[in-house]
Amino acid sequence: MTADTDVVVIGAGAAGLAAGTRLRQAGLPFRIIEAASIPGGRAATDTTTLGVPFDLGCHWLHDARENPFTALADRLAFKVGRNTPSARRLHLGTRFATPEEKAQADAEMDQVFEAIIATGRAGRDIAASEAVGPPGRFGPLARHWLALMSAAGPDAVSCVDYAYYHDTDDNWPVLDGYGALVLAAAGVLPVTLDCPVSRIDRSGTRLKLETAQGVLTCRKVIVTVSTAVIASGRLAFAPALPVHFAEAFAALPLGFAEKVALLFDEDVFGMPERTALDAIDLVHPARAGASALLKPGGAPAALVHVAGPEAHAIAAEGEGALVGFALDVLGAAFGAGLKTRVKRSLVTRWAEMPYIGGAYSCALPGHAALRARLHEPLDERIFFAGEALGREAFSTCHGAHFSGLAAADAALAALKSAR
Repeated sequence: MTADTDVVVIGAGAAGLAAGTRLRQAGLPFRIIEAASIPGGRAATDTTTLGVPFDLGCHWLHDARENPFTALADRLAFKVGRNTPSARRLHLGTRFATPEEKAQADAEMDQVFEAIIATGRAGRDIAASEAVGPPGRFGPLARHWLALMSAAGPDAVSCVDYAYYHDTDDNWPVLDGYGALVLAAAGVLPVTLDCPVSRIDRSGTRLKLETAQGVLTCRKVIVTVSTAVIASGRLAFAPALPVHFAEAFAALPLGFAEKVALLFDEDVFGMPERTALDAIDLVHPARAGASALLKPGGAPAALVHVAGPEAHAIAAEGEGALVGFALDVLGAAFGAGLKTRVKRSLVTRWAEMPYIGGAYSCALPGHAALRARLHEPLDERIFFAGEALGREAFSTCHGAHFSGLAAADAALAALKSAR
């Protein structure tokens, strides 16, 4: 492939597709190139493993009342869970928590997150672990939920970065699949698949992109790949990235958060559809926690969410170890006999995918201010986008969407001013 166009978008995830829709509206020649064999990036819906749609990556419409995908879901007839969710169950390793224990656990969780946010808003860019002090009785639950929300352990979470995130209680599930919604909202765009970019040569008048399918030249580039891809050098620049850019990408690593999908041959839970379960082990508090969504779409199935360094250590032992961990968690709560009723399983591998490399970004302690650097263009020709650039909505799908629109607008303005 040797071709020339005005703008090339690297990556066909939520940010890249948003940029593409804006460029399509402008009527400008452009192309989107994607390393994977399917578009969507970390917005991906599976419809075969469980017999019902479930998301491998993003699933929740965070800040749903202001989230642009809420209106898009309505327009495209995607089902969204607006009703009040069922109460979360808490399992403590050998038994379910009493109502009093659940209330105590919730209160401890609130105290932990309030301490992190207060520290961040005070401008103290320290690790979350320093802000919260010694853990209480239900410290493992707070640690687990911090990992779910940041994909990192408390020693690797910047309080200032965490506090910058705009959180609301409006978190609604996309029942038909957030990944499917992202693709449907984008419509038909000129996406070239199986085409990883190895290097952007910015030494000449026109940018030159070296790809697995040949060379592309263009006037502007919108880079939407993950921070991990750039920090690792899988996407290189010539000349190399200026130090302040390189430092920013390195300071925003993608943490570890994966899902284990399990289909059983019958309902082994006896719970209502979409019951939520949190599981920790009070006897062994250093063990990884887990959160499960039971009977998604009414299927006899479970989606078990794991995150953070403790879960990462389990994953290092292989896919079977994560499946075994998920079954141990469910078996402790609902009986070990369910382990013999498994029909099918699937484990996500975001951390292992060479062109993704993890879950979502979290600034390292002391480096929260570096996130803003990525909003600057490079040479007035290269613009960055992605979940790491979602401003107060970073780490979310709609944040990535907003960043793609902003990058496309900046590229269009730069093209206009150069005429």
